[in-house]
Amino acid sequence: MKICMIGSGYVGLVTGACLAEMGNDIICVDEDAAKIALLEQGEVPIYEPGLRELIVRNRDEGRLRFTRELADGVKNSLICFICVGTPQDKDGSADLSYVLRVAGQIGACMDDYKIIVDKSTVPVGTAEKVRDTIRAGLDSRGLSGLEFDVVSNPEFLKEGNAIQDFMRPERVIVGTDNVRTATLLKELYNPFVRTSNNPILIMDVRSAELSKYASNAFLATKVSFINELAILCDKLGADISHVREGMGTDERIGPRFLLAGPGFGGSCFPKDVQALIATSKSYDHTLEICEAAWKANQRQMRYFAQKIIDFYKNPQKTTIAVWGLTFKPKTDDVRESPALYVIENLLNKGMRVRAFDPKGMENAQKLLGDRITYTQDAYEAVAGADGLAIITEWNMFKSPDMARIKDLLKTPVIFDGRNLFNPEEVRGHGFTYFGIGRG
Repeated sequence: MKICMIGSGYVGLVTGACLAEMGNDIICVDEDAAKIALLEQGEVPIYEPGLRELIVRNRDEGRLRFTRELADGVKNSLICFICVGTPQDKDGSADLSYVLRVAGQIGACMDDYKIIVDKSTVPVGTAEKVRDTIRAGLDSRGLSGLEFDVVSNPEFLKEGNAIQDFMRPERVIVGTDNVRTATLLKELYNPFVRTSNNPILIMDVRSAELSKYASNAFLATKVSFINELAILCDKLGADISHVREGMGTDERIGPRFLLAGPGFGGSCFPKDVQALIATSKSYDHTLEICEAAWKANQRQMRYFAQKIIDFYKNPQKTTIAVWGLTFKPKTDDVRESPALYVIENLLNKGMRVRAFDPKGMENAQKLLGDRITYTQDAYEAVAGADGLAIITEWNMFKSPDMARIKDLLKTPVIFDGRNLFNPEEVRGHGFTYFGIGRG
């Protein structure tokens, strides 16, 4: 199929590259000239394992190209995916200005039947706004009779595992009331589910739009729940890792998203939880569980930061080594990262911070500037520091040289924000150890 991806960010690039891999002809559109030039050279502006190789292969084989000309992409495609950002507005709701701007541009240039797919994460009712915006553009051009369909097709990509998620989806959701459109979208996605027999779910547009927010809000609630229990474990002298095993082996609960830590972050959970809460309020309804999950997450980030601050009598004379700046491993994304929240709290107390992250330091520096020191490797961050705080669970942090760390630290203390280590083993190396909910 001939497909246009409007927006060459995280979702647009992953979706476009994976669809091209299955033989579709993809045109990726973005108004950022520098980004398009970079992509044409085979470079990728984001870090996602396997994405660069996928893009380069399909570009070289002629199935994937990049342009700034939206009209070119729309006119030469049957299906147009809207993959632009929906940032959080001041009231917590999703800002749809980019989505509706693209819809207006589509209405100004399309001249035959198109399927418009909302791939961006959008609140309920967005498809109707997109439809009205496109229709207004067509009417202004005297094309009021031109047919088109608007579909909701939410993405469920995990940063760091996005290629696998797209190639082997647990489910594909298509929101449309048009049988012909549903058939075409099922044909597009069938190669990705054929061997797994995982479902392509056809439903009404509003239910499809709500499914993405509902999924992320529920997962965020699981994270906040286990983190609340972790604080209780610290007070009771219990171990959250054992509690997790006791809960997670119940097939009704499962172990995923039950790892205690410094809180959730990233480009999805915080924004989507807030957007769902805002949507609920606009319909005079309160999502009390979602609101509690959000408040618990804010408390969890403060809780871990306070563990570090409370240990030192003279914070202004203290240097903390931080391992991990991204909100999760295998990404360079620092948006809403708990690490940045913790660092801000340490800086506010006059502490100095030396940090290392395998992929996230450039993006972190855009936000933190020169208020912290960035090091070339993990051990350089530790050298001369008064303690080590681990905030992102990169694999390279899971089995470090404990003897070397102890020699490099001025004070042998570890604040393990991801419970990577066995407390007794670490203490056996001569460290003072603080985990999350380790009693």
